[in-house]
Formats: sequence, C-alpha cells, structure tokens
Amino acid sequence: MLRLLWISLLVLVLDQATKIWIQDVFQPYESLEVLPFFNLVLAFNTGAAFSFLSDSGGWQRWFFIGLALLVSVVLVLWLRKLGDDERRTGWGLALVLGGAVGNVIDRIWLGHVVDFLDFYWADYHWPAFNVADMAITCGVVLLLIDGFLPRKSAD
Repeated sequence: MLRLLWISLLVLVLDQATKIWIQDVFQPYESLEVLPFFNLVLAFNTGAAFSFLSDSGGWQRWFFIGLALLVSVVLVLWLRKLGDDERRTGWGLALVLGGAVGNVIDRIWLGHVVDFLDFYWADYHWPAFNVADMAITCGVVLLLIDGFLPRKSAD
C-alpha cells in the first residue's frame, strides 16, 4: 500500500501551498468574510488541536514535532504491511500522514501551525484550521468507519 503515498504528497503540497498563499496575502489575524458562516483568517497555533497547550511556554513545539515524526514513521510502517484488500485503511493512513507532515513542517520552520479556515455560527467560531487538519480528520473518520465495518472472511 505504499503506492498510496501519493495521497500524502498531494495533501502535503495542497497544505503548504495554501499556507504560503494565506501568509503572502493576509496580515496576522486579518479576516475576510467569504460567506455568512465562513471567513479566511491568518491565525497561528503553537498548540495542538483546538489550541491545546498553546500557552505552555514553548516546550510543546518540540513535543509535537517529536510526536508527529514518530506517528509518521508508524503510519508508513503500517502502510507497508497492508494488503491489497485494505484500501480504505490505506487511504485513511495516507491522509493522516500527509496532514501530520504538513503541520510538522510548520512547527519546524515557523514554530507554530498556520491556520486560516474559520467557520462560525452567530458569535460562535469553530477553531481555525487548515488543509492538513482536514486531511487528518477525514483520515481518522475513514479509519473509524473501517474499524466498525465487518471484514470479509477468507473462507
């Protein structure tokens, strides 16, 4: 299933290209309303999902870099072991891998993750996110679906 690494590469390229674009066009925390429930905004996250640990003094950067690199190695090894009948698992792993590498690149080079997609309802804003986060979420959903669906028996 290593042939599915093209999915990871596609996610990585889209993620980095959109982050470069938003940083070229927007000032930090500048916002542009696109739809009545969606803004583009240049935001930075030094923590994890939902800014978890974002105000922890800096140690979290190296922790999340190490964790993402470890997870990436595990995902590649897992992909190597998959059979041809485990395509959904492969897609899920490849999406998570691409997203993890996209965000770890930001942490290494910038010290934070660039987020720019801001969905909201009235005064409630979902935490801003990026293409890497979308890929990770979709990959995890695929893995969960795959985990709940019955396996075909080899009989």
